[in-house]
Amino acid sequence: MAGAGSGSPETHVIDFRAAEQLLAARDPRGAVKLLDSVIAAHPENTAARLLRARAFFAAAQLRPAALEFELVLEREPDNAFAHFALARTHQRAGQPERARRHFRLAAALDPQPEYLRAAAFEDTP
Repeated sequence: MAGAGSGSPETHVIDFRAAEQLLAARDPRGAVKLLDSVIAAHPENTAARLLRARAFFAAAQLRPAALEFELVLEREPDNAFAHFALARTHQRAGQPERARRHFRLAAALDPQPEYLRAAAFEDTP
């Protein structure tokens, strides 16, 4: 594919912003397509990877979402949002123990109410 990963930094910023808009407009697959080129050119861009992980999650592509969130956490182990989002991904995939671990890490890193409620998540109603 000629030109893959090419383009100016300005083009990548525009693609990133457009991907944010597509995700907000409930077009996660469109967002992933835009972010693929940004990440191909800038694989170290954690913000783009986090946005792509969110888009995968929104598109119910749980395995790619989990892999992307895990990559973000390798680079930023104290990213509470990434732990929370990975936990939600595991929860949605039917992996409650893995989910619980990341919910608790998110709450420990950032004790905001949503994370604290999720950390108390139990299998019982």
